[in-house]
Amino acid sequence: MFLLERLDNTKSKVKAQLANTITLVNLSFGVLAILLILKDLAHMSLVFIFLAALFDRFDGMVARHYDAESLFGKELDSLCDLVSFGVAPALLIYQTALETTPWLGIIVTVMYILAGAVRLARYNATEFDGAFCGVPITAAGVLMTLSYFLIPYTGPLFFIVLMIILSILMVSNIRITKV
Repeated sequence: MFLLERLDNTKSKVKAQLANTITLVNLSFGVLAILLILKDLAHMSLVFIFLAALFDRFDGMVARHYDAESLFGKELDSLCDLVSFGVAPALLIYQTALETTPWLGIIVTVMYILAGAVRLARYNATEFDGAFCGVPITAAGVLMTLSYFLIPYTGPLFFIVLMIILSILMVSNIRITKV
């Protein structure tokens, strides 16, 4: 009987950590994307940013399914999202489209990452009521990553404006219902 109770308790702990493990996989993909960008393999980083988005979609679902939502998990998710959808997409666009505009490119890249951090901090500090306040960083990061495919057709000004717009949208008071 004691062994069965212990086994049940262990199963319960594993289930509770499954969502956090998925979140850490998201972070791992974000870090891999950054490393590929630094190695001038930006085109390969796209796969890892999109995989990070896929895993980001499932961590919350798993936490809710196993009734394992926690403040720790929420904070961990935000830290991982800042890397995967803030830093990685911003570096991707800076390295591939904004290098020719060093100071302005650096300024908008930092601004985008800061806006993502503010957006995530605001999300963690408020009670979620079914609608996001501002564009979620995951959506902004995926849009930024998708814009990579426009590099042959547009110039740096397009990406500067895109980063500014996405930065403003992330910290705006626009209400977006969660799907």
